[in-house]
Amino acid sequence: MAAEQPLNPAMAEDRRYRLMVDSITDYAIYMLDIAGTVISWNAGAQRFKGYTAAEIIGQHFSRFYTEPDRAAGLPQRALDTAMREGRFEAEAWRVRKDGSRFWAHVVIDPVRDENGELTGFAKITRDLTARMLAQEELRRSEEQFRRLVLSVTDYAIYMLDPEGRVASWNAGAAKIKGYTADEIIGQHVSRFYTEEDRAQNLPERGLATAALDGRFEREGWRVRKDGTTFWAHVVIDAIRNEAGMLVGFAKVTRDMTERMQTQQALEQAQQALFQSQKMDAIGQLTGGVAHDFNNLLMAIIGSIELLKKRIPEHPRVTPLLDNAMQGARRGAALTQRLLAFARKQELNLRSIDLPALVRGMTDLLRRTLGPLITIDTQLPDSLASIQADANQLELALLNLTMNARDAMPQGGSIVIAAREETVPDGGPAGPLVPGRYVCLSVTDSGEGMDEATLKRAAEPFFTTKGIGKGTGLGLSMVHGLAEQSGGRLVLTSETGKGTTAELWLPLAQAAEAQTVAAPADVAAQTATRTLTVLAVDDDRLVLMNTVAMLEEMGHSVLEATSGPQALEILRQHATIDLLITDEAMPQMTGLQLAKVVQAERPGLPIILATGYAEVPRDAMLPKLSKPFFQEDLARAVASAMNRQG
Repeated sequence: MAAEQPLNPAMAEDRRYRLMVDSITDYAIYMLDIAGTVISWNAGAQRFKGYTAAEIIGQHFSRFYTEPDRAAGLPQRALDTAMREGRFEAEAWRVRKDGSRFWAHVVIDPVRDENGELTGFAKITRDLTARMLAQEELRRSEEQFRRLVLSVTDYAIYMLDPEGRVASWNAGAAKIKGYTADEIIGQHVSRFYTEEDRAQNLPERGLATAALDGRFEREGWRVRKDGTTFWAHVVIDAIRNEAGMLVGFAKVTRDMTERMQTQQALEQAQQALFQSQKMDAIGQLTGGVAHDFNNLLMAIIGSIELLKKRIPEHPRVTPLLDNAMQGARRGAALTQRLLAFARKQELNLRSIDLPALVRGMTDLLRRTLGPLITIDTQLPDSLASIQADANQLELALLNLTMNARDAMPQGGSIVIAAREETVPDGGPAGPLVPGRYVCLSVTDSGEGMDEATLKRAAEPFFTTKGIGKGTGLGLSMVHGLAEQSGGRLVLTSETGKGTTAELWLPLAQAAEAQTVAAPADVAAQTATRTLTVLAVDDDRLVLMNTVAMLEEMGHSVLEATSGPQALEILRQHATIDLLITDEAMPQMTGLQLAKVVQAERPGLPIILATGYAEVPRDAMLPKLSKPFFQEDLARAVASAMNRQG
């Protein structure tokens, strides 16, 4: 048998290349003749396209193209391009044997012999379907995200380049800041900052912080296209590429103006509630102290009055008694102011013509305030009547103007004005009952108050006038009058710009019956006969003085220290002509006692002695306000007996 001839080196190398190509499975590598017919086929081609070598060799390579591509002549154009330019490369859909498609990267190179004659084409195809699908999914995801960002309207989301210039713009940015994309892209982000922030380089500092720390977050005022400002929550994130280089910034801005305003309103409401609770607590304490002080004053005043009548005039004793009485009267006035603040004074509410009341006081105010103060009244010709206590309102106006004078030691001007206002569901310094009000204002050009002083201005005994120059009860008295009348005291002030005190008072009801004071001559009449009087008070000091005053007036007096004891005495003595009882007593109040007495002894005159206005307005009984003098007691007794007569 003949020995096998050894291969020459060239043939051996060709065989090695063929074995290598045939073993490649990740690429389809095969040859085409000049006409495009398949003349070789490797394992990769079989894996990608599904044909065996026997099935495809001799077939035209166009069968790997889709129908639209074949109809467009793409297979031949690919060969022509490779022949003309020396190479053809493209990516497109190709078709497998089973009809399914795959995304192919195709390279076609012309093959020439030693003489340069074209002998066919080398075709390499790679299946990139997985990569293409991943890229397509990424593209769709990016497109969805882009559309999402662009369609968001509650947030301004946009990109900045490394220098801070706007590179993208979404619908939220256009809505919040007012610029269209064409107007703002390419402009610097500092355009959205206020002048003050730009002067402090806040835009640059924000970008620098984001670049250094990766993130910058802050709230502050920003400016819209129309120049208006809004409260913004801003987040700036640095964007870096794969190499870690800064390529720009992502900026997210949210308009927080409404939330900020809501938060401010909540804080103001909480402060108003706290202030109201504090003032109410102080009022409760003040009212209790004033009530007890009234009883002490009753004992002092009654005793001094009786001493003055029983001790003859003496040059060394009488002035002392007069001085003690003057001090007691000042104490009574102080108590009335405390009760006014505590809203427990007895008010005679009636319809008042406010312009007439103010004009009637103008001359008195000018004399009281002095020549350095000018008073200007700005009162409308027609102003609805208000519901208030005329005497207390005059005192309130006097207090307000005197406070204004004290705030202008070098002189100045005071403007007294009035206007009608409608309150729909709340007033300027807390809730007011909806309705019509008259606002009486006193404005001065004085020193004004800082915020801390303004908050405490209406508290009792708080004063900035120094020791001995004021009790600190003027504004607290006005505050109490306004509250008890169904209105509100509103103070506004600023250091160096004066103060305005507004007294809001409700309009008088059209059908309200005006209170008519009893004629002085009738009220001043004294009883023409000796009376048997039952005096009731749980405070023995007050009871002793009341009994002494009545006995000084010539009456016979029985004493009781409680309601039940008074009922026992009444049931034992049918000759009692008059009952004088304190209202605030334990076990049984004066009003409760009066109701029982009226049921058992109809027609018996009853007087309620009260330290403050704790008696309901519908209690149709004569009232005697503590502390009272003997003349007040005499007038009350005469009035009660005249009613019976």
